[in-house]
Amino acid sequence: MSTSFRVLSLIPPMTQLNTPYPSTAYLTGFLRSRGIDAVQEDLALALVLQLFTPAGLEALRSCALAQPEAQRTASVHSFLDQFEAYRATIGPVIAYLQGRDSTLAYRIAARGLLPEGPRFSALDNYVDDGSGDPLGWAFGALGVQDKARHLCTLYLNDLSDVIRDAADERFEFVRYAESLASSQPSFDPLADALAKPPTLVDQLLHDLTLSAIHRHQPTLVLLSVPFPGAMYAALRIAQTIKAQHPHIRIGLGGGFVNTELRELKDPRVFDFVDYVTLDAGERPVLSLIEHLHGARGRQRLQRTFLRENGAVKYVNLAEPDIPFEDVGTPTWDGLPIDRYLSLLDMLNPMHRLWSDGRWNKLTVAHGCYWKKCSFCDVSLDYIGRYETATASTLADRIQRIVEETGQTGFHFVDEAAPPKSLKALAEELIRRDLQISWWGNIRFEKTFTPELSELLAQSGCIAMSGGLEVASDRLLNLMKKGVSVEQVARVTKGFTDAGILVHAYLMYGFPTQTLQDTVDALEYVRQLFENGCIQSGFFHRFSCTVHSPVGMDPAAYGIELIPLPEVSFAKNDIGFIDPTPMPPGVDHDVLGQGLRKAIYNYMHGLCVEDDVRRWFEHLPCPVPRPTVKRGKIAKALTLRD
Repeated sequence: MSTSFRVLSLIPPMTQLNTPYPSTAYLTGFLRSRGIDAVQEDLALALVLQLFTPAGLEALRSCALAQPEAQRTASVHSFLDQFEAYRATIGPVIAYLQGRDSTLAYRIAARGLLPEGPRFSALDNYVDDGSGDPLGWAFGALGVQDKARHLCTLYLNDLSDVIRDAADERFEFVRYAESLASSQPSFDPLADALAKPPTLVDQLLHDLTLSAIHRHQPTLVLLSVPFPGAMYAALRIAQTIKAQHPHIRIGLGGGFVNTELRELKDPRVFDFVDYVTLDAGERPVLSLIEHLHGARGRQRLQRTFLRENGAVKYVNLAEPDIPFEDVGTPTWDGLPIDRYLSLLDMLNPMHRLWSDGRWNKLTVAHGCYWKKCSFCDVSLDYIGRYETATASTLADRIQRIVEETGQTGFHFVDEAAPPKSLKALAEELIRRDLQISWWGNIRFEKTFTPELSELLAQSGCIAMSGGLEVASDRLLNLMKKGVSVEQVARVTKGFTDAGILVHAYLMYGFPTQTLQDTVDALEYVRQLFENGCIQSGFFHRFSCTVHSPVGMDPAAYGIELIPLPEVSFAKNDIGFIDPTPMPPGVDHDVLGQGLRKAIYNYMHGLCVEDDVRRWFEHLPCPVPRPTVKRGKIAKALTLRD
């Protein structure tokens, strides 16, 4: 390869603030293992750190003052009224959240340093434990660092609201401009937004992009778009590069692309990027690099969209993917791992892991070994192609990452880490005396015995998440989940008893789910909290996707799909009609309000003994009693599978 050829992988806004999204680390590590000059940058973090400076807040203030006073929200008014305090504290707050000034916690926790905007009203919802401190129940007398981190998170959320209300209506920390891309059949909303004059956020991103290009002088830029909320910013980055450096080639890939752009037809996308690749990036990117070197023709690319004679063309020369065993070790070289922000948005010891701490991301196995769940995208590569690596290979990768980063926390980001691989990895970590902390996502299957839970804990496992989905045996069977509620209870209790925190992903609105099903499911969830089986959970609304068994065979699940309009851009979620009867005025969105309130309280140890019907008092109809007996889970825990 020519020594002048360089690949720059970029993480566009917005992704996580506490740790780098791992896609560029994976690709950069792989490319370097093949002798290719590859570098990476996180423009999501860079943008936030540019906004949250005295100069960034001055620019935000100018945007706010330019608004007619009648249009200013409560967040904007509060920001302007307390601006001098914000400008004086923004630097110290960022330094504290980066772990560079821990003693500041005492002043922050005393509630006398930070300006407090509307987001701090959430503290009024907490019960005073008699200490005069509404957060005393959560942090006690000695939890100063965590209390300060939570207050700083509220402070940044206030500023995020001001950015949205005064400078860029699309801004959010994670779901930035999500509605412009997610399941949008047409490219028009994105095209219109990209044609408008840049906002303050756009201008900062423009400057950061040119700075990165100047530093690295790349031949090829790869934009990784994991979520719909990163697509707009990715195209703004590409727009900037094309305008200033038209000779640089640009490739687009990532989770959002792999899921939603599989039927891409709109050639306007290629005004911004040159190539759009699908699924695991290693093979398509290698082929693309060979093509740009003149060693491979355009017709021999893999899983790649491009524009030819004004039309979109998909090229896919069949070649085997790079085996998971051979993809190399991710590298964080080039990412400022000491500048990420540890936030604390949820006062729950398990839930905080997603936003607190800089975790090294690693995958135990590619794809899912189960790949049967009817709500899942089982037809796509990231689920359907299951490959493993040996425990020795995984431990080698872990060891190299610790040596590089100096940090021993790992988040295994599998769709469902296989128990056999986790057992082998745990034994290898113990054999090598590798002292790490790790957590990941699994299926709550009976293979995870109490004995295996103890072994995993001994190897450094601190937490597990998994899908309980709708806590109903009838619906779990319909989903082909392969577990029962009682089995999940025993597995999760085994984790808890071993000192491993447990988070349950929960679902509502699945086809044929009734009001009675929902009440019963919440009763099961209540009992799981009551019996110490789970410590955290999250209810999300079921979404039917075109790549799932439900979307491909709706009649088997008793629903009828609503026809989609003609699609030339994104295609994923699809509406459906469920004829299952519900009381008048009741639908799944209304039920979701009660479910979310319940789980929020349960995670904070509140109202766990209460009748679950209290969470549905807003319904315009009588709420049925749960058919699940109150001691059902406690009894299940005394039994063996």
